[in-house]
Amino acid sequence: MSLRAALQSRTLLGVCLAATVAVPLITMQHLPSVNPWPMVLGVVPWVFGKYVLCALRWRVLTPPGPAGPMSRRWHLRAHAEGELLGLVTPGHVGADVWRVRRLARVGLPRADAILGVGMDRLVGALGLTAFVLLASTELPRRLVLLAAAIGVVMVLAALVVHAVRPELLPRRAIPPPRLLLVSLLLSLGYQLTIAALLFGTVAATGHMLSPLALLGAFGASQLAAVVPGPNGASPKDGALVVALVALGLPWVAAVAAVALKAVVAWLPALALGGVSLVLYRRQARFAAPATRVAIA
Repeated sequence: MSLRAALQSRTLLGVCLAATVAVPLITMQHLPSVNPWPMVLGVVPWVFGKYVLCALRWRVLTPPGPAGPMSRRWHLRAHAEGELLGLVTPGHVGADVWRVRRLARVGLPRADAILGVGMDRLVGALGLTAFVLLASTELPRRLVLLAAAIGVVMVLAALVVHAVRPELLPRRAIPPPRLLLVSLLLSLGYQLTIAALLFGTVAATGHMLSPLALLGAFGASQLAAVVPGPNGASPKDGALVVALVALGLPWVAAVAAVALKAVVAWLPALALGGVSLVLYRRQARFAAPATRVAIA
């Protein structure tokens, strides 16, 4: 089954959605009570980082279309829609596919759309890597060595693709250094909000860890994202639990913190992405008859 067919399969999306929602909720039922207020304080900056800073970073790195760059509002909406679809697809792949589709629908060449989304992911990874390096002194040496080893493998894989299948890589020039710097600063700002979210979810369990160490643990766990899985039950979620335990958090508290992180991701996704997606579908449905009348 192709990626497009998988994303259009209602059965597959239904199974992923059920697993994504059920696993964190079932996990939470078997965990001790938590204090929601630290979690709320962590969620607020994270929502701003996820749905504003990341959307603006994507806009900075997206090549302009036939009519020029799309508006900030357009990117905010399309990014929120993609985040909702990313939650119901393994590996968050639905978010990238949706963003490419939205750009293609407004006239941007598909190669440029893929370049914009790919550059956004790359800069996001660079920002995360910077924080992982800063936090490396507080991480267990095994996690740091594993992160470095997988990073080397990823670089070698990119070099192999460039040598064997260069047509798979974008040929358009990368954005100028000024835009790359702006996007990197936005990425670093987003990483700070992730630290706030993790600090809040851990504090909700009654424990405290260094925000920098938490961000380093999160970055190390992202290396497991190469194996896709549903939100809240993916290999990277399991890796985050292991990383938190390595920092000294009890197993029960580590599982609770990761489960809380998975659950709270749904609230802004449904409120922002869900509403925007419904409006987009309605606008597209109303625009279709008008287009047919104009053609006739």
